[in-house]
Amino acid sequence: MSIEEKENVVFDYFQPEDYPDFKEAMILAYPTMPDAYWKENQINILLDKFPEGQVTIKVDGKFAGCALSIIVDSKSLGKNHNYKQVTGNYTFDTHTNNGDTLYGIEVFITPEFRGLRLGRRLYDYRKELCEKLNLKGITFGGRIPNFHTYSDQMSPKTYIEKVKTKEINDPVLNFQISNDFHPTKVLKGYLEGDDASNEYAVLLEWDNIYYEQPNLQATTIKKYVRLGLIQWQMRLYNGLDELLQQAEYFIDAVSGYRSDFALFPEFFNAPLMAENNHMSEADAIKELAKYTPLIVSKFSEFSISYNINIITGSMPELKDGKLYNAGYLCKRDGSIERYEKIHVTPDEAKVWGMVGGSELRTFDTDCGKIGILICYDSEFPELSRLLAEEGMEILFVPFLTDTQNGYSRVRICSQARAIENECYVAIAGSVGNLPKVHNMDIQYAQSMVFTPCDFAFPMNGIKAEATTNTEMILIADVDVDLLRELHHTGSVRNLSDRRKDVYHLKKKN
Repeated sequence: MSIEEKENVVFDYFQPEDYPDFKEAMILAYPTMPDAYWKENQINILLDKFPEGQVTIKVDGKFAGCALSIIVDSKSLGKNHNYKQVTGNYTFDTHTNNGDTLYGIEVFITPEFRGLRLGRRLYDYRKELCEKLNLKGITFGGRIPNFHTYSDQMSPKTYIEKVKTKEINDPVLNFQISNDFHPTKVLKGYLEGDDASNEYAVLLEWDNIYYEQPNLQATTIKKYVRLGLIQWQMRLYNGLDELLQQAEYFIDAVSGYRSDFALFPEFFNAPLMAENNHMSEADAIKELAKYTPLIVSKFSEFSISYNINIITGSMPELKDGKLYNAGYLCKRDGSIERYEKIHVTPDEAKVWGMVGGSELRTFDTDCGKIGILICYDSEFPELSRLLAEEGMEILFVPFLTDTQNGYSRVRICSQARAIENECYVAIAGSVGNLPKVHNMDIQYAQSMVFTPCDFAFPMNGIKAEATTNTEMILIADVDVDLLRELHHTGSVRNLSDRRKDVYHLKKKN
């Protein structure tokens, strides 16, 4: 029998007049526990407390199944509980509209209508309700009705593992796992009278990826984020003021398109070294480093006045006598945070005497958690993986490359970072020539925004791309919610499928 052979499938809220049919259907659904059905007064209490949580399915007018649920406070409930406790000894006094978790207390399809995927509709409704009410997730104690045939051979834990690896068929647990519920704990003595499960149950959970922690402040985390990438033309400037004037022009431009971020390239201020071209490369870049505090201060002013988060690319910076390649995140709320290039290139070390930094971290913004890696750092996958483990959703890579070879390394590695870390990656570089600056003669760049490769994203993993070697801005919108869906329901799940039992990665203090 298929769903196509049925004329009418009705999904609706549980009504008081449904009770006689419900009782009959529940007895059919649980033949080993004929007396284990909800009483009419109990159903009426549920309907009064939480009508949205009680739904039915009828096929051709016949009661086929239902799903009953309450809202509980997960902290008060805890992981160790039984059915009586979670239902308040069947009074449902544990239900609270101020709770954070949807708890499933009943779901069944009668034998006549099994195999029509009606149960999936009930689970899907619960998920939609959970998202609508902004709850953390769904949880319930799942029966394991086939366990009694194996209880003399193995523990419940072993039984569950064998069900997961398909060595044992448990239609109830298999169905729940296939609907994205994950086992978190074995509950002993969960449902009194459930002999088929030896009164064991599996605590199953589903996480609402759209859940937002209630915030009493007048702030929100944006779901749609607009990125403004600045493909900067290297040209000679008549001093710092002229360079800042050009920078402000681009910030004004991307801000005019209501961008949330402006990304500058690595060493975008290198043209200021022209006035010291008579010096050695090492001395000239130390002179350039003197401008860094002034540029950061001015960029912070721009971030406030243009209401945009500015990633300053990178600049040379002297700190405790050592020369670093560093940049700053100037947030539109006025705060400033610093990041460093961890891996300096052989040329940076040899010609300029630069040293690598040691601080690696993510940054909280009004658009979620971001990471920033400067150029060469994008070619070391460990760094972005550590940032991903901290919750990074957008990775910014300011870069500077002289040849197409160098650019290809940054581009290809950055695109790989988007796939393996299930995040967006934005890269921005400089174009043009600086004939009067040693070690900065030519530039090659194509700024781009990369995405993971799955159905919700572009097939080739490229959201937007600038014209090669042309001064311009690139504007691109990214949807952060798509990443959260990918983490849980993607065709492949690079983050969650890592074999941490075989290898692990950790950051040193």
